[in-house]
Amino acid sequence: MKETIYTQNRELSWLRFNERVLDEAMEEGVPAFERLKFISIFTSNLDEFYMVRVGSIYDETFLPEPQIDNKTGMNSFEEIEEIFRATAPLYRKRDRIYQKTVSRLASSGIVHVKSEDMTESEREYVRDYFTTYILPVLSPQIINAHHPFPHLKNKRLYITLIIEIKKKTAFGIVPLPSRSDRIIVLPGNGFRYVLLENIVCEYADMLFENCTVHGKSIISVTRNADIAFSGLVDDDKDLRYFMKEELKKRSRLAPVRLEYYGSIHEQLKKYLREKLDLKEKQIFCSRTPLEMSYVFQLLDKLPPQMAYATSYERFDPQPPKWLNAGESMMQRVMNEDLFLSYPYEQMEPFLQLIREAANDSRVISIKITIYRLAAKAKLVDYLRTAAENGKEVTVLMELRARFDEENNINWSESLEDAGCTVIYGIPDYKVHSKVCLITMMDKRKIKYITQVGTGNYNEKTAKQYTDMSVMTADDEIGADAAAYFKNMSIANLNGHYNKLLVAPNSMKNKLLSLIRNEAYKAALGMPARIFVKINSLTDRETIDELKNASQAGVKIDMIIRGICCILPDIEGYTENIRITSVVGRFLEHSRVYCFGVGDDMQMYISSADFMTRNLNHRVELACPINDAGIRNEIMEILELMLKDNVKARNMRYDGIYEKKGFGEEPVDCQQELINRALMNSTTNNQNGSSADTAQNEQRSSGGFWGFLKRLFRGDSSN
Repeated sequence: MKETIYTQNRELSWLRFNERVLDEAMEEGVPAFERLKFISIFTSNLDEFYMVRVGSIYDETFLPEPQIDNKTGMNSFEEIEEIFRATAPLYRKRDRIYQKTVSRLASSGIVHVKSEDMTESEREYVRDYFTTYILPVLSPQIINAHHPFPHLKNKRLYITLIIEIKKKTAFGIVPLPSRSDRIIVLPGNGFRYVLLENIVCEYADMLFENCTVHGKSIISVTRNADIAFSGLVDDDKDLRYFMKEELKKRSRLAPVRLEYYGSIHEQLKKYLREKLDLKEKQIFCSRTPLEMSYVFQLLDKLPPQMAYATSYERFDPQPPKWLNAGESMMQRVMNEDLFLSYPYEQMEPFLQLIREAANDSRVISIKITIYRLAAKAKLVDYLRTAAENGKEVTVLMELRARFDEENNINWSESLEDAGCTVIYGIPDYKVHSKVCLITMMDKRKIKYITQVGTGNYNEKTAKQYTDMSVMTADDEIGADAAAYFKNMSIANLNGHYNKLLVAPNSMKNKLLSLIRNEAYKAALGMPARIFVKINSLTDRETIDELKNASQAGVKIDMIIRGICCILPDIEGYTENIRITSVVGRFLEHSRVYCFGVGDDMQMYISSADFMTRNLNHRVELACPINDAGIRNEIMEILELMLKDNVKARNMRYDGIYEKKGFGEEPVDCQQELINRALMNSTTNNQNGSSADTAQNEQRSSGGFWGFLKRLFRGDSSN
């Protein structure tokens, strides 16, 4: 058994990270409606955690041999126990923060109305609304000897009742209609609203006219959604067809959690627990709505002035400072490497590159890996155009991207219809890399343009996640990318690459070698440093090498947003390791690896976190950054994040996050990068670049006047 003094459990680390998300709902400077969003994000995160991580550990408890966590020595049964124990306080904390947030919104005129607080006219309106629009689409059911217990779908809301019929106890259930609006705005002054589930629960008695209702509650069941695709696919069966069939099973997997809103009759709770085969510790009471996605729909319903007053000031990604009016993006990349930092800068230059390539007679082929796409994607339009123009377009579409499977299946069919070649990656290995290769014949020579990124080609999340993208005409990187796509098309994981690091065959060994090299330099008294920005750190071999480097005297800075299984500042082990987590307006998503100092530093951007699944069980890619200007820009971003004392937290030796304290002046790295993007964009406009004036006036014009301009343009959402 490995030492556990400097490591912590993955799942408990994740729960601490998600608590950090919840804490943002209490931070000064976060507008009231944005606080509600953080509560919603915390809730959806917790839902997915139970569906995936708790679900998979739950499955492990049925294996003949106990599975042991190599960071703590706990077996699967002990892990489950610790997860349930750590979850319960988070519900209570969320409830407290939710009530404070609702009160804060109410003071701004946005009121979530409880049934007992309705006026007579509002109550009459709600009753009429229920009988006219809701009652006709409800499907109530009595559960007794003649009516078996129904299947409760994953995360669907239900009204459950304990009833008496002909002096016999029975149970009733009413599924919340999935196509009805969750938010009912009440008539009158101000903005007052109720939620659909509360209305249905209030009037559920009307659905059981011949019964006496003794108790009712709103509930939701969370099921294991971790479908294990590895080893299940028949080689003779089309993967897309297989995925469609497997996705149907997701809603029917075993329950792992039951939630109820407010209160529940003890007899009803006991009945549900027995029917769902759950233990008491798997049942959680919430005084916060059980499903919080309505928050983002609510924003669309708010009057513009209320949305503006309670949200972050609008920010749109800006044109990069290097962009010139009317220039060819292909020609620009042929001349120099280009860098994009999302969401501060637009994805548009990359999309322009693909658009140009689709119509350029020199271009022979476009090849790209796709993991997640937006529901509407210009990228797909341009790839379809390229295929229709006779280019060879190859899309490596990962159909197993969790919870995006159906969307990717639909996109793959659309691309095939346009003449693109769509392949589905490697059996048992998800393809998570982010790489695009344009191949052209120019003056009888093959030339490449390669784009490598840290995040998905998703035009929506590129406005919400921080990611990095590099476009280069470097011949060696292009040749590596060409070899990569060839290897993927023949399911070869053991290809040779000169510049790119590719998992699972070479990336991990190279990273471990780079860590050891810094330890070796430190032992000789030479300057040594490791500086990494990732989303998660779980891989035990990597953790042990980082510990060894710390013991050798290497100064190690790691910016890790989420799971972190190494503990810093453990005397004799990790006292040279500093871990920072940034949770703010945007989701930190970029991955950067830096080894060494000065001109000798080796820097990579990558799609991979330091997780065993990424390094051993996925196809990932890391690209070296050789351009001095881009290296400096990336390093400046990383150093700014270390200086952050508003949204950043340091991890303590015990895994707890603590605030840094403002010091001389507050530094919010994301806000600073917003300010820089706007300043660069304004400067470009003054210098006659192609930056769009309408996008740049939104902050420089500022405050109420800026809002009025957006309002009169019909662009008032926040």
